[in-house]
Amino acid sequence: MAKTVIEELGEFGQSVWLDNISRSLIESGKLKEMIGLGIRGMTSNPTIFDKAISLSDDYDETIRELYKSGKSTFEIYDDLTIKDVQEAADIFRPVYDRTNGRDGYVSLEINPKLASKTRETIEEGKRLHEKVNRPNVLFKVPSTEAGFEAIEELLSQGINVNVTLIFSLEQYKKTAEAFLKGIDRLSQNQGDLSNIHSVASIFVSRIETVADGMIDERMKKEMDAERRNKLKALKGKAAVANAKIIFAEYLDIFSGSAFRQLEDKGASVQRVLWASTGTKNPDYSDIKYVSELIAGNTVNTVPDKTIEAFLDHGEVKEAVTGDARAAQGIVEDLKGFGIDIDNICAKLLEDGVVAFEKSFEALLHAIETKIENLCPES
Repeated sequence: MAKTVIEELGEFGQSVWLDNISRSLIESGKLKEMIGLGIRGMTSNPTIFDKAISLSDDYDETIRELYKSGKSTFEIYDDLTIKDVQEAADIFRPVYDRTNGRDGYVSLEINPKLASKTRETIEEGKRLHEKVNRPNVLFKVPSTEAGFEAIEELLSQGINVNVTLIFSLEQYKKTAEAFLKGIDRLSQNQGDLSNIHSVASIFVSRIETVADGMIDERMKKEMDAERRNKLKALKGKAAVANAKIIFAEYLDIFSGSAFRQLEDKGASVQRVLWASTGTKNPDYSDIKYVSELIAGNTVNTVPDKTIEAFLDHGEVKEAVTGDARAAQGIVEDLKGFGIDIDNICAKLLEDGVVAFEKSFEALLHAIETKIENLCPES
């Protein structure tokens, strides 16, 4: 039987994970089918869970039972999401075993309302780690100033971490530093480095949306035809350029002596994971942020529609390595027009933390609405 293009991508060295989770996906057998097509892991977030719970009746009976047992809205959320993550992790366990712990992971978000609270994030990460009780689950911590210390501490205790909301090169450097410090501490405490895994999630398409909007605004005001053409040529370039610059730093850090010493003790690299890779602009290819970000020893977490599109017309071809200088040129050209990627990234991080918190609140509200409808006597 011919390999799928996603299986070919896996053999090339890039793992495709599914950016979705739901009870129907798990219980219908659809997730197993997708694993058969080459999917090697899964990411979730409060927005995904909100849609899964509010737009279906798959969780209704469980919500009713949990509410009648006296559980709070948060406790119901906790039980629902942990059950889905545990079951998905069990389905991915053969992938985890077959790849010796490289893939087969499911990601679960630590309460986003704790994004600015280091100690509480650490405690919640430890609680979830114990409650989920699966070796192939990553706990998501944002790459905020409060998050970096939490990332280091969780890793030092042998807890797998998916560092999320990374937009800028500076954030990435701090993320990698926290990873190296954390696993170094784990090693000093005689921990098994071969059992620890982490990914650094670089958010891609949101940068494009903002940069393209700024380009459009400047094109409206630009009277010089040559400058207007230069601006137009920069559309659709910012996000991938930023990703390529970060990728070059990734290669540099993990080929350095600090990591090599830890690698000799069994450590794996903290792979870069491309996130937010669905195409938002209909003028661009529907697989733009898969095709243009193909590189070895990376992960791309992809929404269902983009996976279907890549299966239909995707090709496996290296697209990232060695392009850092050209990518830096794009960033500098944008800056020449007053479009500063660092400023865009800083604002996106700020907005992202707020958006994740709002999504979490919406998820809790969706559960409360379900309770009101399912248990009107309450």
